[in-house]
Amino acid sequence: MAAAPVQRDAAATTHLPVVHSVPVRIGMLAAMPSELRPLVRKLRLRHADEAIGRKAHVGRLGRADITAAVTGMGTVAAAEAARRMLDAGGVDHIVVVGIAGGIDDGLAIGDVVVPKTVIDGVTGTEYRPDPLGEAPSDGALHTSDEFFVDPERLAALRARGVVALDMESAAIGAVCQERGCPWSVFRAISDRSSDGLVDDAVFHLARPDGSPKLPSVARLVARQPRRIVDLVRLGRDARVATQSAAAAAIRTCGKATDSL
Repeated sequence: MAAAPVQRDAAATTHLPVVHSVPVRIGMLAAMPSELRPLVRKLRLRHADEAIGRKAHVGRLGRADITAAVTGMGTVAAAEAARRMLDAGGVDHIVVVGIAGGIDDGLAIGDVVVPKTVIDGVTGTEYRPDPLGEAPSDGALHTSDEFFVDPERLAALRARGVVALDMESAAIGAVCQERGCPWSVFRAISDRSSDGLVDDAVFHLARPDGSPKLPSVARLVARQPRRIVDLVRLGRDARVATQSAAAAAIRTCGKATDSL
């Protein structure tokens, strides 16, 4: 299967038709503070009323008003955050920004996937994000709270066109579809199944807000000192991915609103 077209951190070179219904009030949702942080820094966002959402920030991007908030990890937290943002009002378009695990070997660390389809891993329901500006989209993103690395299951997902895995996008898409709010996804690859760095032990080193469980980290390293190298690499790759996803989202939203 061919790899999905990706956006690199440099300027995009694709030239698809511009969507004429351009959002002027954009809500950005990221699962973890580390995923939101690049958006806050690059856009110089300021703290907002907590009623908007957890660790929420507001600001401007060109002619658009920006509201950005952390959802927490997982489908339940993501759906609740999307509802909270929409209930607060003032959002025309929700943009999901963050990292994902790649299962397509054609994707490199930091590549940004803008999926054409997002699949709910429990129900099998497929959601279609809305085009935003000139951002190209292709491939499918699979959302699930379950962690798995079974080769047969991964192969079955690839056969469906899935290129990456996450834990929030389908839940946010379901809420947006229910509320009639357009939504888009920008996920950068932070790890790849073929690299074998993330297993069940590493997956459970993070709390729901993405912060590390330090006692668990210490126990893992004490039992398997060689994993220190893996953890350092994962941390570095995650930083690359969060920066790349934020840059792609900002670039695309900025270009979309420039035509207003």
